[in-house]
Amino acid sequence: FQMPAYRAQPAGKKNLPVILVASEIFGVHEHIADVCRRFARQGWLAIAPELFARQGNAGAYTDIPQLIAEVVSKASDAQVNGDLDASVAWAAANGGDTARLGITGFCWGGRTTWTYAAHNPQVKAAVAWYGPVARSYFASDRTVIDQAARIKAPVLGLYGAADSGIPVETLTQLQAALKAAGNLRCEFVVYPDTPHAFHADYRPSYRKAAADDGWARCLAWLRSNGAA
Repeated sequence: FQMPAYRAQPAGKKNLPVILVASEIFGVHEHIADVCRRFARQGWLAIAPELFARQGNAGAYTDIPQLIAEVVSKASDAQVNGDLDASVAWAAANGGDTARLGITGFCWGGRTTWTYAAHNPQVKAAVAWYGPVARSYFASDRTVIDQAARIKAPVLGLYGAADSGIPVETLTQLQAALKAAGNLRCEFVVYPDTPHAFHADYRPSYRKAAADDGWARCLAWLRSNGAA
């Protein structure tokens, strides 16, 4: 299977730290490509694989429930983890230093950030933007909370207190599960009065102050935890 992906990196450089960028439910569109370019300007080899490519074209949908039913809910953690593994292997063969591997993602990709950290012990650091932790999309997948014991990497969770789909108490439950498993290196930032998708600068949910603060925290987190 040939998986499309968007890549951005500094020109003419090798041995670059690698950051995987996991998209929202809408797939790899211009905003996700722009995030990759932002990372490249900061020195990363950034890759956003089209993780729904096996299921269909996420960008062609205008009806969100239909998109979730026909595409998103059919992409299992096992499939997504395998495709992210393939992205890491590609990066290693194309100028990336996967000893400095990070992952970040938004919404669905925020959940994927947590689950890939649980799957791949090579992940040095991760930043999860408003990813649901108490529900899965693919029917038989376990929630992030249920996978917490396998997460060894430091993960920064960036969330909005006014996110109707992610109750703050679920973040408290995840934090407790991580601590119970011995992972004391995860942190959560919950922005007051802030909705879901506050980093998405192409949507009405965009909140510049929280987005800018989160981006600065994201870069600092990756750099201070060996993923830069």
